[in-house]
Parts: sequence; C-alpha cells; structure tokens
Amino acid sequence: MTRTGAFGVLLALGAGWGITNPLTKIAVSEGYQAIGLIFWQQVIGVVALGLIRVVQKKPIALPPRLLWFFLVIALTGTLVPNSFSYTATIHLPAGIVAVLISLVPILAFPIALGLGIDRFSGKRLLGLVTGGAGVLLLVGPESLPDPAMIVWVPVAMVAPLCYALEGNIVSKWGTHGLGPGHVLFGASLIGALLSLPLALATGQFIDPRTDWGAPEIALVLSSLVHVIVYTSYVWLVGRAGSVFAAQVAYIVTGSGVLWSMLILSERYSGWVWAAMGLVLAGMALVQPRRKESLAP
Repeated sequence: MTRTGAFGVLLALGAGWGITNPLTKIAVSEGYQAIGLIFWQQVIGVVALGLIRVVQKKPIALPPRLLWFFLVIALTGTLVPNSFSYTATIHLPAGIVAVLISLVPILAFPIALGLGIDRFSGKRLLGLVTGGAGVLLLVGPESLPDPAMIVWVPVAMVAPLCYALEGNIVSKWGTHGLGPGHVLFGASLIGALLSLPLALATGQFIDPRTDWGAPEIALVLSSLVHVIVYTSYVWLVGRAGSVFAAQVAYIVTGSGVLWSMLILSERYSGWVWAAMGLVLAGMALVQPRRKESLAP
C-alpha cells in the first residue's frame, strides 16, 4: 500500500469513528437508557462480526478456558465504559464527549507505568500534564453551555479510563493466541448475554417492534459503523503498522467534533477549541515513537 493510500484509509477510519459520537447523542435523545442500548449494540456486533468470520472461514467458537478473558474485555471495553458514556452523552454535547474520549492514550500512560510495561519519559509526563490542562479548560464555566453540566464530565471520563485499562491489559497479557476479530466477537457475545438480563431487570430493554425513528436508526448505524471501522483498522495495522494506525485517534477527535457541529448544529466556545488543542498536543507527546513497539 502506498503512503497516500494509507493516509486515505486513516482519514476514512477516523471520520467513521468520529460520526459515532453524534449518532450516540441521537440514540439517547428520546429516553433510551444505557443498558438497553448496549444490548442491541452487542447483538448487532455479534451478527455482523459473526457473518464476517463465517465468510472468511474463521472460527467463531469461544474456547471455554478463555471465557474469563472475553468477560474482562467485555467489561472494560464495552459494558462499563459504554454505560457511563451513554449516560454522560444524555447530558453533555457530543463534541465535548468526543474530546474526552480522546484521553485514552494520555490515561494509558500512568496505567502502563503502574503495570511495568512502559518506561518513564519526561516527554510523556509533559503530555499527561498537557492533556490534564485541556480537561481543566473543558470543565471551566465558559466551556460548557450550562455550568451544571460539569458533574457529568467525570462520568464521561470513565469510558476513556476503561479503554486505557483494556489496552494495557492486552499489552501486558496478550490475546492468548486469538486474533483481534475473534476477541471482539467473543467479547460482544459475552456482553450481549450479560446485558440482556440487566436490561430486563432494570426496565431498560428496547423492544425492536416499536415505531422506528431517528434513535433506533442511529443505534443501528453506529453499531455497524463500529464493526466496519474496527475490522478495517485491524486490516490497516497489518498493512501500515500499529504506530501509524494509532494516529487515527487525532482524526477521531477532530471529526467527532466536526460531525457534531454538522449533524447536531453544536457550537463551542473558544475555550473548548483550546481544550481540544491541548488534549491533541498531549496525545502527540504520549504516543509511542516509530521505533517503539505498540501492542498488536
């Protein structure tokens, strides 16, 4: 693949992932709660990924000895972060949530230090501080449409914290010989099985026989986009390398904000743009350099 082609794919992936932010905002716009949305997100993911794996003649069986691993990935990669993210998105602008989600590499650094899988670096510490400064700007009274929204910012930050933890778990202990598509399929299946009784018990189950409108369509589109973009991302990692592919995080952040402006007509103060600039700068400082390794 040429470098121009690789950058084209990277832009497409970032734009695809970014559009899931306003789609999530639409999905929660009429009263749907987190667990009900998560269940159908997982079901759609299982069906789509299952079909892809069957067509590719890849296994879909879940090794019993690794059920605990699928459970860990389901909890840290979907159930817990999406529960908090969906809840926060009800109360916060989608663009603000997009900026907060981009904190994953910044939050991953101290976790990696704690697990002993990364080494201390002054540059990365500066990135951590810079990203933190961006968050402080983001929660300032001039950044949010309503100062009362500040209580939902920590809720939104649970999601990137979980994703950072998930990435470090995989970095330290690997995927036990499974490919990323197999891991995501298994985690989605476990996630669906766990979220169904929770959705029923809490009254959050969404009956698909309802009259379909924007929230239902947004949920389906967001789930399908995630599957398509994720599998394409894995393909890009194989072609261009994990360090190159990791740059998609910058595009996801920017496109998430721009899509929110375009689709939801959101507008942000200069403080928000400054905060996003600091977060992106922090991401650049904590990202591994080309000669350093990234987890597969």
